[in-house]
Amino acid sequence: MEAVLHVQERTKSSRASNNSLRRKGSIPAVIYGKDVHTTPISVERADFKKQLGKIGKNGMFSLDVGGKTQKAIVRNYEVDPLSREIIHVDFFAVDPSTVITSDVRVALVNDAEGVKDGGVLQQAIHELSISASANQMPDTIEVDVKNLKVGETITVGDIKQQYSLDINHDDDQVIASILPPKQEEEISTGEEQEPGIPDNLEGREE
Repeated sequence: MEAVLHVQERTKSSRASNNSLRRKGSIPAVIYGKDVHTTPISVERADFKKQLGKIGKNGMFSLDVGGKTQKAIVRNYEVDPLSREIIHVDFFAVDPSTVITSDVRVALVNDAEGVKDGGVLQQAIHELSISASANQMPDTIEVDVKNLKVGETITVGDIKQQYSLDINHDDDQVIASILPPKQEEEISTGEEQEPGIPDNLEGREE
């Protein structure tokens, strides 16, 4: 997916000017990349968050900088630890056909048969390193666990044929598995004692 963002070039990049932008509802940012002049910019916070929510962190942005368009992806963004607001964004300029590598979230979908039988679903990998052209990079890799039974696993090799992407992991790496139901051990109570007062209690106060 692709989203259009209208951004402004920044002529100042001091801490005071950046804080002033944030108070006005904008986020200081920068565009950089191969054969691209590093350019300080600012983007409206509400617009950026809205578009980011639509296309995800691996989506393609079309940055309108004074009438000139630059394709870019979000390489990184900084979040304030107290307010949890985004306070800086790094945009990496790319050609849409350029192959890039990014970590993509793994989402397990559907209810597994093994869970219905009492097993426990365990997810071993939550992100996969993916190489793909910038305009084909997914935001999520969905793994269907519907037919997964107790004792079975889904590996990277099992899902590679579902995606026309390069998944940079060994085929035998486990993504998800169903653990057997927990077996409760019977606790032995030992031999039944004969009635009466045990010898080792003689002389004790009641």
